[in-house]
Amino acid sequence: MKVYEGGRSLAGAVVTVDGRKLDPRFDLKRLSPAGFEWTYEGTGPAQLALALLADHLGDDQKALRLHEAFMRAVVAELDNSWRMTSADIDEALARLGGG
Repeated sequence: MKVYEGGRSLAGAVVTVDGRKLDPRFDLKRLSPAGFEWTYEGTGPAQLALALLADHLGDDQKALRLHEAFMRAVVAELDNSWRMTSADIDEALARLGGG
């Protein structure tokens, strides 16, 4: 099971998956010029939602289809520092009807 963690440092917002930096997946779609953000709805949280789903699902098209709803329901509600597992993402997707 993968573990995703986010926090803020002097360098800005940092998100890891199993201890390594999460790829923002700008190759898939560039939603935010500044990278990841969370705690609100916007381009930075949308980029994070897309990256989380692409990594977790391993399906770029499904990640593109679901990232906006996931951003609104999950990423916008995250605390300043957070931890999420693969199981947490599966549960959120099931609630959204995209699991």
